[in-house]
Parts: sequence; structure tokens; C-alpha cells
Amino acid sequence: MKVLVAMSGGVDSSVAAAELIDQGHEVVGVTMRLWGGESDTGCCSVSDVDDARRVAQQLGIDHLVFNFSDDFNTHVVAPYVQAHVDGITPNPCIECNRHLKFDRLSERARVLGFDAVATGHHAQVSRGDDGVYRLTRGHDQLKDQSYVVYMLDQTELAFTMFPVGHMTKAQVRDRAVALGLRTATKPDSQDVCFISRTGGRETFLGNRIEFRKAAVVTSDGETAGAVDALELVTIGQRRGLGLPGGGPKQFVVDVDTPNARVVIGSEDQLLRTGLAVNNVMWANVAPTVGQKVLVQSSAHGTAVAASVESVSGANLVLRFDVAQRRIAPGQSIVCYDETNSFVLGGGIAEAINPASN
Repeated sequence: MKVLVAMSGGVDSSVAAAELIDQGHEVVGVTMRLWGGESDTGCCSVSDVDDARRVAQQLGIDHLVFNFSDDFNTHVVAPYVQAHVDGITPNPCIECNRHLKFDRLSERARVLGFDAVATGHHAQVSRGDDGVYRLTRGHDQLKDQSYVVYMLDQTELAFTMFPVGHMTKAQVRDRAVALGLRTATKPDSQDVCFISRTGGRETFLGNRIEFRKAAVVTSDGETAGAVDALELVTIGQRRGLGLPGGGPKQFVVDVDTPNARVVIGSEDQLLRTGLAVNNVMWANVAPTVGQKVLVQSSAHGTAVAASVESVSGANLVLRFDVAQRRIAPGQSIVCYDETNSFVLGGGIAEAINPASN
């Protein structure tokens, strides 16, 4: 097969390319140039592009660079900024996967005559006897990344390869060391690529939007403090709310954007038994009402038991077996099968979720 490997300049994608070469595939590496601004984190720096190019040289494969910066700004950066204005907590890395790696890149790969695209994600694709493709958790439970690629449908699963999904992270690094790859000991990217360590989220957003002051109020409407930037507040937050010391712990239970208010309450007031999800995509077919699922709401979170209360088109309502902390609107919600092995599908947490009852 002719495979286009997305090489971010990290160790996982480097070894992914090496694994495919060993399997006898015709491999070409590609690095996507996404962010043209300041970057000292993530996978968009000049040094990352150079690392990917040098690894390709070590492996003896061609290396391409695709400039998708306009798409990145349109589908990732601009929505990230707008989400904060709207009081939503975005997940830009997932949107990058959705719109760039598994849309724009796959589209370009097909045009160029490739049979598949591959990435260094710790996830796996399997195909059952019924011909249905499944997105399965990565072998390394601590590094599993199936959550961040949940948007893959049957067409994309058939076109996607995850060559290191069957390996542990330690095995990936050992393989890179054995091959003498320059990325063998390179630390994993942990941060949003367009948010610099020096300036942080506050500086990035402050250069693009005007922050609004907001009152911090209790659930009874009593004023308890104030914040200088409503756009930087998210559900579940405890610090930076201008509250006096002492007393019981208080958490952000709601961000009232239209009225410029941050509502605080006890941890119990954060609890919800219901969760509404929109923009849902299914790997194959939608689950049925009453079906038991496991629900994960963050990349490295623990999946919790729930059942499908309703499902209609791209909308889903889940009911947790045990009440959970309210999930910030804008976060990705991924449903796994009851065995917690493979992805059923997922979507985005709605701004208004069913109350605990």
C-alpha cells in the first residue's frame, strides 16, 4: 500500500513511519504547517518540522510539507477564540484532528493517490467478520488516544492506520532508540500548539478579544466576588474568583455569559445525572434507547457508566448511573461499548444539560 504518514516531529509518528516501512508499505512522510504565529509548545514549531524532516531522511523516505494554515485558523483558532467569548470551553486539539488530520489531510492524500493515511496516535482500527470497522482503544491504557479521534466514521476508519496503537509508549521509545531516531527521547507534546508557555491563554485571548468583568454570585444571587475576565472562567473552576479565604469550597457551577455573571456553589451543586450532547457522530450505527454505554469526557479521564435516554440525529441525551460533576459546555463526550474496548461515537457537551434529579 502507498501510505501518507503525518509526521509531527514527535517519537510516535516517527516510529509509526518506521513500522509501516517494516511492513513493506510504500511510505511518504508529511508535516502539516498549521500555525504561523508564535509557538514554543505543541507540534507546530519550526524545530518540530525540522525533526520530522530529519527523521524521514534517517528512514530513507520522502518528506512533504503541506501548508494548511488557513484551514487551521478557520476551523481551530477562530472557533477557539469565539468559544471563549460565548462562555464555552473548547477542545482545539480534537477540532484539529477533525478538520485537519482526518479531513483536509485525508482529502489531499486521496487526490495524490495514496491508499491510506497514518498517524502516531495510540489507538487501533480493527475490522470484524461483518466487515464493520471499529476504533479500539490503544494497547497502552495510560497513553490511549481513541478519545481524541472519536470522529472517525466507517469511510475514514477504512482509510486510516495507527501503526503504534498495539505498542506501549516504552516500546515506541525503545524502537526509536534501536533505530537511532533523533526523536527517541523527545518529550511528548502536552499543550495547545498556538498557546505559548510565556504568554499563556490569557495573553493569546487578550490580544484578540476584549475581556469583560463579571460578578461572582452564589446560586441565590448574592454577590461574592468578581473576575476581570469572564472569558477565562470555566465550569468546575475554584481559583481566581476573587473569593475571600476560609469557608467551604466553592466551585463555578455556571457561566452566565449574557448577564456577565459567574455562579458559584458547592461540589454537590455541580452534580448532574443527565448530559445532553450535540453534533454527535457514530463510528457505525447509533445506539438504541436504554443501551448501556461508558462515557468519557476528557482525554485521560475515567469512563463512567451511563445509559442512552434518547437519540435523534446528531443529538443525544445520556443518563449517568451515578451523578457526575457537570461537564463544561464545548467539551467532547465519547461513548464506548460496555466493555470499554471500542468507540461507539461522540459529540459535544451542550450548554444546557439536564439537571440532576
